[in-house]
Amino acid sequence: MKKGTIVLIVVLAVIAIFALSVFGSYNSLVSLDEDVNTQWANVESKLQRRYDLIPNLVESVKGAMSQEKEVFTAIADARSRLAGAGTTTEKVEASNELEGALSRLLVVVENYPELKSNQNVTGLMDELSGTENRISTERDRYNETVRKYNRKIRSFPSNILAGMFGFDERPYFEATEGAETAPQVNFD
Repeated sequence: MKKGTIVLIVVLAVIAIFALSVFGSYNSLVSLDEDVNTQWANVESKLQRRYDLIPNLVESVKGAMSQEKEVFTAIADARSRLAGAGTTTEKVEASNELEGALSRLLVVVENYPELKSNQNVTGLMDELSGTENRISTERDRYNETVRKYNRKIRSFPSNILAGMFGFDERPYFEATEGAETAPQVNFD
């Protein structure tokens, strides 16, 4: 074989290996992007469950707790904001706001012994508690999926392809400010 033919074969082999590497990296980015989208859909389905459950809980508790209008107003406002949220970031913020309002409601219910004995309230509180656990699990899974995706699009050489094809970083679900402190209820 001639030297020129050998050089041509080597160059073509290097180009083929490079092309396969690029295709593999791109497909990996697409796969991770879809994983993030799927996990976000799982979070949204759990948020929808909460969104649908809240009016029942609020109506069940409202009659017995008419003096706690501030809590109910905060829940209604946060729920409306969640319904109107368009972007993932807006949904995360609205969900965190709703979660804070619901935690205040849970504290209020704990302080009303006659509410705890009401079967409707107890059942709805159990449903809400289960829903909150599901949301927490899905948020954790979403954050893990986003971590893998964000790491991939920031790593070399994937970051070059990510930039070329518009793969942008995704936001994490983060705790709201003050979430480390339990809500306080004062009846003075």
